[in-house]
Amino acid sequence: MARRYDTNDATDRATGLREAASAVRRGELVVLPTDTLYGVGADAFSPEAVNDLLLAKGRGRGMPTPVLIGSPNTLHGLVTDFSEQAWELVDAFWPGALTLVARHQPSLQWDLGDTHGTVAVRMPLHPVAIELLTEVGPMAVSSANLSGHPAPEDCDAAQEMLGDSISVYLDAGPTPGIVPSSIVDVTGKTPLLLREGALDAEELRKVVPDLEVAS
Repeated sequence: MARRYDTNDATDRATGLREAASAVRRGELVVLPTDTLYGVGADAFSPEAVNDLLLAKGRGRGMPTPVLIGSPNTLHGLVTDFSEQAWELVDAFWPGALTLVARHQPSLQWDLGDTHGTVAVRMPLHPVAIELLTEVGPMAVSSANLSGHPAPEDCDAAQEMLGDSISVYLDAGPTPGIVPSSIVDVTGKTPLLLREGALDAEELRKVVPDLEVAS
């Protein structure tokens, strides 16, 4: 049966984070708040757990799961051919609502779906998420909803959809924002905006003036 913890209560928060970390290490799924929407997460390096995440959402491998990290320094072990412009975007917008699509290290033993050698990675601006990520390392995290349904803005909506497929729910109240992160592809010579979300092209071009927008 799923357990739920109120992270606005200090005691519940400490217990919830401890239980969530243990669940992730056991290869189970947890729901966590981010600065955009609630996410369902699993150990990024457990193919079985990531597959369970996709099954819980009713999502296919053709939509790979993004990865959340607790510190920009974690990127050094995850990505390769990371350009100076990509680092400038990290410096300007992390932690925050910017997801970067980069080439992952070929030596990594993970299976996030059909990624074609890339990973979508982000550092969220939410203390509960960062605390959990700092404890367990990179997590595969996708919006905590059934595929085709609205992304959840609170824990109630996530639990109503995902139920007991989740081991631990971390409830931090309504999320600060309902707009998803912006997604920028940094695998090429020029950054490419794939999805405009919380950050628009104008804001991003203040850091990378030659940013292009996908048609």
